[in-house]
Amino acid sequence: MKKIILFILITFSFSTVNAQLPPVFPKDRALQSRTEPITHRYLPPLKIIWKSENAITNIANADGLLKPGKGQADLSGKNFCILTSNEKGKPGILFDFGRELQGGLQLITDQSRGGKPVRVRLRFGESVAEAMSDVADTAKGATNDHAIRDYIVPLPWLGKLEIGNTGFRFVRIDLVDDHAELKLKEISAIFSFRDIPYLGSFNCSDTLLNKIWMTGAYTVHLNMQDYLWDGIKRDRLVWIGDMHPETSTIAAVFGDNDVVNKSLDQARDITPYPNYMAGMVSYSMWWIIIQHDLYMHTGNLKYLKQQKNYLSKLLSQLSEKIDNDNSETLDGENRFLDWPSSGNIKGIHAGLQAMLILTLNDGAQLSEILNDPITAKKCRAVVSRLKKNIPEVNGSKQAAALMSLAGLLSPEKANEIISRNGVHDFSTYFGYYMLQAKAKAGEYQGAMDDIKNYWGPMLSLGATTFWEDFNIDWLPNASRIDELVPAGKVDIHSAYGAYCYKGLRLSLAHGWASGPTPWLTEHVLGIKVLAPGCKIIKIEPHLGTLKFAEGSFPTPYGIVKVKHIKMPDGKLKSTIYAPAGVKIVR
Repeated sequence: MKKIILFILITFSFSTVNAQLPPVFPKDRALQSRTEPITHRYLPPLKIIWKSENAITNIANADGLLKPGKGQADLSGKNFCILTSNEKGKPGILFDFGRELQGGLQLITDQSRGGKPVRVRLRFGESVAEAMSDVADTAKGATNDHAIRDYIVPLPWLGKLEIGNTGFRFVRIDLVDDHAELKLKEISAIFSFRDIPYLGSFNCSDTLLNKIWMTGAYTVHLNMQDYLWDGIKRDRLVWIGDMHPETSTIAAVFGDNDVVNKSLDQARDITPYPNYMAGMVSYSMWWIIIQHDLYMHTGNLKYLKQQKNYLSKLLSQLSEKIDNDNSETLDGENRFLDWPSSGNIKGIHAGLQAMLILTLNDGAQLSEILNDPITAKKCRAVVSRLKKNIPEVNGSKQAAALMSLAGLLSPEKANEIISRNGVHDFSTYFGYYMLQAKAKAGEYQGAMDDIKNYWGPMLSLGATTFWEDFNIDWLPNASRIDELVPAGKVDIHSAYGAYCYKGLRLSLAHGWASGPTPWLTEHVLGIKVLAPGCKIIKIEPHLGTLKFAEGSFPTPYGIVKVKHIKMPDGKLKSTIYAPAGVKIVR
């Protein structure tokens, strides 16, 4: 009898561990199940920003909703907020959860009159203006694209409702029905995120740079969901071309994470050769560049080998996109660098000429590692030809940056173009490559100033994440995103934007805007990977006017830590720690 019981216990344990479903499920059903490494935290609102005009008579004990909840309805009949609609109107409340979040909302109710559900309208917003908007107001760009953020739902009698899957900081709740009463016990944001440590860090004598570094890291962290998204409200997709700043940030902050590999594979698997990812040739080129950077950081040869067949075909195809004048002839549905440069045809050509060089250089290195000398030789031969043709940048800061990084334009000339008129004509996406080009020209202090002058104003406007697009021409008389728009001020969220992100459709948490985070790690802390798997790391800090800079960087062998202090004579005193397996060169 004891042996039989023991066998049953062992079987139960084995089924549970391997299937991740209770043993009552058939084995094939267990294999069909899917799990994701997402954690949920329940956060109460930090404050109430607005109440409807009838609040005195139609809303009672709203501040009670600011207390942390337990997530459970009960029969105590105490401590709930009562919202009542009557002849004086229908009540509404706007909550602020303190910072941008990815997830939804949990509402706990008490017993309502008549024992029937009570309908409420919920409006999520990345800004106060968005949460207060009507999705039918197309003039302001309010939408339910990619994620529903404006809808009417019934709340249960003495129960719980969890709803929503979007990017937000603010939530407005309104009672919908006439002569209705809602007893609301709790309201909590359901914060959904990967519970992973921030292994990389950055701290210096400039508090604004510190805040910018962390904001970029957090923006990407929010987008590390089931896959690596571009935005948590809109563009909840794997846009492979937009991922490079994100994967650079992940390498600097979180280290190796499977969301990167999973997203790269998804883009590959839905794009059969000879098609281009998302119909854009530049996006397929970014896929190659990310594969190169990923291998340099992780040294994961097993994963790289899985890309060999697709990679060699794609590189061979790209190597054919050159004419007799050594000019790129890249095709695809859309020749694209970024949206702000999309009208500059000559600038796009110059940028793609440079980008093809960068791609084929990385592709040649990967091909050699994969023991594919034929493809490597083909790539290098085309690079040599492409360098004989130097297109005109046509005033494009995007093109100038890429041409400098590809060796088509002198770093000094590129820096001159990028520095014209300060951070005007920067973009949140390609700003990363503009910063990289400035570093190549030795303009480290100028790049740090640009970071503060371009990314800094978003923070001064109340942002807790970086935006899909930003233009410093928007600043005059602009309102903060965390307040009701004052009379005479401009609603910065609804008034601006272009292309596919007009008005409130503009995402205020976009991973491609995180470029300052890996840039500060690479150039101020001076941490640059020289050999696959971080086996060799060069430490070459550039503090500019900073008094000190310190931080950490994740590698497959452990954490590299550095601290640089500027001495009275201007020289730097550096303290460096590296784990076994990592060689440091200066």
